[in-house]
Amino acid sequence: MSAEIPTLYVAEPSAAYLYQPPIVVDCSVMVAALFEEEARAQAISLMTGKKMYAPNLLDYEMVNVAVKKIRSGWPAASVRLALASYAAQAIELREADQQEQFELALRYDLSGYDAAYLWLAAELKAPLATFDKKLAAAAQAHLSGLT
Repeated sequence: MSAEIPTLYVAEPSAAYLYQPPIVVDCSVMVAALFEEEARAQAISLMTGKKMYAPNLLDYEMVNVAVKKIRSGWPAASVRLALASYAAQAIELREADQQEQFELALRYDLSGYDAAYLWLAAELKAPLATFDKKLAAAAQAHLSGLT
């Protein structure tokens, strides 16, 4: 007597929801996009269709940029709008591993802040988007060695 093999059913969302490649975005990328800087189109193009991640310090960096913009003469309404747009972004913020962040900062001569972005990109095995040349060089060196 042969046993009937049960039918396996798999329900899936539509293809549009199946895959969003991850990307770690640093403050320079968010600022370019939200404060309509020269590289705005590049930043938006890079983020479109991707699942964005950042260390939780991005919230504080964005507030700091907003304060600096106001102090340099930007209209308060524009700055508030940019911050509201930032808050509406679907960015998954993560807590960085402090010890590994520290080691990366020393290894690549980065600030502790930049090392948090590098750590997260390595942790997720995801690309790191930045307009910071030094951080980009460190990311290229570090991420290319990951398996």
